[in-house]
Amino acid sequence: MTNERTAYPSDVTDEEWSFCVPYLTLMKEAAPQREHPLRELFNGLRWLARTGSPWRLMPHDLPPWHAVYQQTRRWVRAGCFETLAEDLRALLRLVAQRDSVPTAVILDSRTVQSTPESGGRAGYDGAKKHNGAKVHIAVDTLGHLPALRVTAANEQDRAQVAALAQAVQHVPGDHVQMAYVDQGYTGDTPAAAATEHGIRLEVVKHTEAKRGFGLLPRRWVVERSFAWAARFRRLARDYERLATTLAGYHWLAFVLLMLKSAFAKSA
Repeated sequence: MTNERTAYPSDVTDEEWSFCVPYLTLMKEAAPQREHPLRELFNGLRWLARTGSPWRLMPHDLPPWHAVYQQTRRWVRAGCFETLAEDLRALLRLVAQRDSVPTAVILDSRTVQSTPESGGRAGYDGAKKHNGAKVHIAVDTLGHLPALRVTAANEQDRAQVAALAQAVQHVPGDHVQMAYVDQGYTGDTPAAAATEHGIRLEVVKHTEAKRGFGLLPRRWVVERSFAWAARFRRLARDYERLATTLAGYHWLAFVLLMLKSAFAKSA
């Protein structure tokens, strides 16, 4: 591959790459088995996440699709994007003059329609009237991602409270005290599951909002986060054979969003 190539809007900037490279370097840059620059592999993944293109349609001036795919699998297995997201979230919270670890989160889910690749693990969402996967997330009050879980679409939201609560409390000290949820999380079981991890659920009901269209208190933050993720066309549907891959792409999307925000603030 030549040094000169098309500059894509999805390319990582010099400042962003300087921040990311320690998290993404799983072996030395000069390792003999490395054929392509790590930065270009990351650019290829960013391009794919933004465009939603099939792997084999990756532009020829980026590294070969199979090289980007193999490196992506390594990053997902190693949890690189989760670690990167955690530190970026803490950095952005400090910039916003908040504590680095949140004390409140908002829980919600969205259903991503299945495709032939993911159909084997899909479930039927009766509310959305289609098969797919359900992405359950917890976001802090700034909309950044501390926890995520992927299930079949027929899984109930309230059944995921324990796993999400445990994930957001991974920092010693049980910092998170409150979780805002919609009416799909009502009942003693989800409340008890959250309480086991030191979190109190607060249901934000629609009656608390104004008549007609209105932003539900606290709840609008997680809806905005889903809207942010929807800008990545790879997440428009569930194109992945493995749930772990779909989860990894969601972590990547939030990393890219936070990188843009962090370095826009520092400019």
